[in-house]
Order: sequence, then structure tokens, then C-alpha cells
Amino acid sequence: MAILGVVNMQYNWQYIQINIAKMHRLFMDWNGLKTFLTIAREGSLSAASKKLGVNHSTVFRRLAQFEESVGSRLFDRIDNQYHLTEVGISLYSRGENIATEIDDLERVLSGYDKTLTGKVRITAPDNIAYRYLPKYFTGFHALYPEIEIELVVSNQDFSLTRREADIAVRATPNPPEHLIGRKICQFHWGVYTARNKRKLHAKNIADLDDYPLIGGDGHMSNLPAFQWLDKEYPSSQVARSNDLVAMAAMAEAGLGLAVLPDDQARPELKRLFECPQAQFSDLWLLTHADLRKVERIHLLMEYLSESFKSDPRIFGTSIGY
Repeated sequence: MAILGVVNMQYNWQYIQINIAKMHRLFMDWNGLKTFLTIAREGSLSAASKKLGVNHSTVFRRLAQFEESVGSRLFDRIDNQYHLTEVGISLYSRGENIATEIDDLERVLSGYDKTLTGKVRITAPDNIAYRYLPKYFTGFHALYPEIEIELVVSNQDFSLTRREADIAVRATPNPPEHLIGRKICQFHWGVYTARNKRKLHAKNIADLDDYPLIGGDGHMSNLPAFQWLDKEYPSSQVARSNDLVAMAAMAEAGLGLAVLPDDQARPELKRLFECPQAQFSDLWLLTHADLRKVERIHLLMEYLSESFKSDPRIFGTSIGY
């Protein structure tokens, strides 16, 4: 019996070693698998590079190395778009399951990190990233110089589950249930014009039909403000954009009146009156529940929350509060 027990122990240990070796190879090529999955989701190298936060050549190199390790071509390249081959399709579904398990494991392990060094990746829409966060980051860096901040400027929803970002600043009425955080503020919307263009100073909503307007395009056209403009003033719109910063710039140049959330307020623009038809925009500061105890993420979340709340540009009377 003792001899049999030793044999079984040796067999089990060999089995464990084999599986550890497999897992080691998997983790060693995690960048390759993650790159493959991101390209498959996004459809191009340039879009994947933005999601991963690395340059185009790095994505190309990782994919080439991963295809070599797999031993097969995983994409057909057609007009700069990447389409899965049959092998790629087969690998994608299995790879997603593996990626989910690894992402879950990484978040759980990261949840025990109490160090005040390392990176924190935060994603935010362009106007918040350009006009608000740099000042906040400067103050945070002075307190915690060993914590490195990576800012991803995008109006897209980066996945916190897949660790595409650690913190997200999002304008949304209903954040996903698996994320935790707090609502920073609620932006009103107003009708804005160039401060130095007196001829474009409408007095109230009823006057809008007499003025050139700037409408929404693309995903912006789904927002209540621009649905209302399309319904009530379709012939008055002289320009459209899928970006609020661009709309604000058009209004500043005197092209027309723009309906904007009040975080777009700036000295060059004059807020004529509120636009209740646009409803409100809730601004949230969010992270994944598994990361709430990571000390550097927790500290940055707390610092950003206080910075937003003490910023007179957000909570001042000039923007409807």
C-alpha cells in the first residue's frame, strides 16, 4: 500500500507539473491572446491599439507572434479590416472563455494590492480629459509621485471587466451593475453661442427657429437634445457633429447656436438659457468591484471625487446650479 501511495503521489505530481507548464505557456502568451481577441472585437489594428493602449506596430508584432505560435493564420486582411478565418473563429470563442477566467483572476489578485506604486489606467470622455483631469492629476502626483497615471481619452465605453481601464469617468444615467463608484454631479444643458456674436444671442427657446443651429450626428443623434432638435428644427441646422467639443468650437466660431451640456462652458461661449428638453447628464466615477481595495485605485478615486466636487467650473452658479 505504501509503495502504491508513493506511485500515486509521483503520478499526481507529474500531472500537476504538466498542467502548470501548460498554464505557464498560456500566461506567457497572454499578451498575444489578448491582442488577438481585441483585434477580433474591434476589426482593425488601429482600433485595437487604442483599446490596448499600445502603438500600432506593437499590436502587429504581437499578432504575428501569436499566429506563429498557433501555427495558422487567424485573420484575412481586407481593406485594412481584419476578418476572422475559420481557425480564428474557432479560437475566438475558446479564447474569450480563457480571457474571462484570466481577467477574473487578475482582478481578484489585484484586489489585495496595498502598494502606493504602479499604474492606474483611467478612461474619460474628451472634454473631461482635456479641461478637468490634467489639473486634478497634477495635484495627485504631488501627493503620490510613485503612482503613474495612464489616461485614455475616448467617448467609447472601455471594459473595466477586461481591465482595459481601472477607472472610468462616464456620462450615463444607469451605470452597469457590476461596477461601483459614485455620481459626481448632474450636468444641465443649455443653448450656447459665441460671446462676441451679438446677432446670435437668442432670448428664449421659442426664438430658435430664427437662428442657425448645430445638430448631432452619429451616436450623438440618439441623445434627447439632438432628437428634439431634429424633430422641432430640422431645417434650421446648418452643421452637425458626432462630438460635443467640436459643436462647442463651431458655436465659438459663430457658425450657429449649440445645445450643450454645461461641462462645455468656457469664457468664449455665452450660455443664453437652459434647455430642459435635453434632460440632464449624470457624471459617474466608476471602477470594478474586484478593484475597490487596490490602494492606488482607491486613492485616485477619492482624490478625483473631491476634486470634481470642489471645482467651481462644475458646481458654480454659472452652469445652472
